[in-house]
Amino acid sequence: MEKTFWDHLDELRGVLIRCLIAWAVCATAMFCFRDTLFAVLFAPANPDFITYRLIDRLLGQGWSGDMSTVSFINTQLSAQFTVHLRVAALMGLVVAFPFLIGQAYGFVAPALYPKEKRAAARIIGFGTLLFLGGVALNYFVIFPFAFRFLATYQVQPQVVNQIALDSYVSTFLILSLLMGILFELPLVVWALGKAGLVQAAWLKHYRRHAIVVLLVVAAVITPTGDAFTLLLVTLPLYLLYELSIRLV
Repeated sequence: MEKTFWDHLDELRGVLIRCLIAWAVCATAMFCFRDTLFAVLFAPANPDFITYRLIDRLLGQGWSGDMSTVSFINTQLSAQFTVHLRVAALMGLVVAFPFLIGQAYGFVAPALYPKEKRAAARIIGFGTLLFLGGVALNYFVIFPFAFRFLATYQVQPQVVNQIALDSYVSTFLILSLLMGILFELPLVVWALGKAGLVQAAWLKHYRRHAIVVLLVVAAVITPTGDAFTLLLVTLPLYLLYELSIRLV
């Protein structure tokens, strides 16, 4: 029996309700496990973070020694509670993401042919891996290096760095989200190539122009605004551009 518009609307409402419930449950769980949540969040600020240990082994001990001088402060009465809520909500969304994608796929799947269903499943899987790869790269490489450089940089020894809680959390979350989104570049370019809108030869010809565009994009999304973080963000974007050429 063919469903009416209102039947589909009821199904969509059910999907949205289930997604909101799943998000709320995951966010509540993240809120309850506060110690573990913030231990993961503040790990890049610790001298014994895995990235710093690896660099110490390569360059010699002491590379991350000055990280012990970094401290955090809170200047607003309600900031710690609001930051806790915000981080729990975002991490709850990340944990619930596979379920949300599954619900969205289940809603549109009846309208797809078998070949389209298989293609959609592959695209969703590939896109999810790319997003998680961007978040992981930021967590283990981009943010730790940027944080170490900025948090330990001093114009004079008398000026002590005390990082505001909201500044640290906002920078970390923004970079994680943006890197996850930007890592979808190969998938977007591949789709444009499938549609006949771009070609590999065209992408190679305008490679120099693309580098300038990537620098501008990195400058816009980098919340710290310094050249060091700008280069850290631009390099993986350029590698993704080269991967896009291969895929097309």
